[in-house]
Amino acid sequence: MEIKNIESSIGKVVCEAIIPDVPLKPIEEIEKSIQRKFRSELWTPFIHALKEFSMINDGDKIAVAISGGKDSLLLAKLFQELKRASKTKFEVVFISMNPGFNEENLKRLEKNLQYLNIPGEIYPDNVFQIAEKIAKDYPCYMCAKMRRGSLYSKATALGCNKLALGHHFDDVVETTLMSMFYMAKFETMLPKLKADNFDMELIRPLYYVEEENIKKWVRTNGLSPMNCGCTVAAGKTSSKRKETKELLDLLVKNNPNIKKSIMQSAKNVNLEKIVGWKNKGEYFSYLDNM
Repeated sequence: MEIKNIESSIGKVVCEAIIPDVPLKPIEEIEKSIQRKFRSELWTPFIHALKEFSMINDGDKIAVAISGGKDSLLLAKLFQELKRASKTKFEVVFISMNPGFNEENLKRLEKNLQYLNIPGEIYPDNVFQIAEKIAKDYPCYMCAKMRRGSLYSKATALGCNKLALGHHFDDVVETTLMSMFYMAKFETMLPKLKADNFDMELIRPLYYVEEENIKKWVRTNGLSPMNCGCTVAAGKTSSKRKETKELLDLLVKNNPNIKKSIMQSAKNVNLEKIVGWKNKGEYFSYLDNM
């Protein structure tokens, strides 16, 4: 796999660009690859997460958010395949917010949606500019919060009760480590949760899909997803996730299963060996039971 680091013209943060190995393949071949060539790497963990965490039920109307990157494009195609093959009666719509993409990225998004037969609605919401005004030095947190709120609002307007995002296995593992390293607490990215201010449930169907396998699917099908969509924070984005990725890469060399161990640890917490924990805003100590 050839991966190039492309330095943004408005900052020093390096964006990873996945260069396809082959010319763009026919849409029929791309779709079939999900169930055939990449069945064990993509389809099986996708279905595993849906079943384990009861993400989809009869009567659901799900908004699949498409950012334009590799993860959300795959998520959309997985949902289309699920809709075709599943006995569960649900509806799915595809939404894509344009938070202020430059012309090149917007055209790439439109082109990919059209070629992949994803009937996604691209709607404008000037999140990038607003986030920069509110939090000039580090706008990423504010931007993420605003984008999530925008997607919730759009999904609600379309009559959806669930919003699907493209966070994958590696996102979960990295977030778990970052919470310990930089926030001094142990918490992870949940596979589904209730929205705070909307009558909506957020689901993450790629919870068990590894990022490397998504890259392989993109590369071997000749796809060119969006790499760096943000036009604001390229020079301001925290490097903590990048540092965490690099650390994990080093650890994997000696222990290939270390990411799976970290993921499993969040499902195997022994409260008898925890000094303190929170539940619904209330703090508890192991001393409470002594």
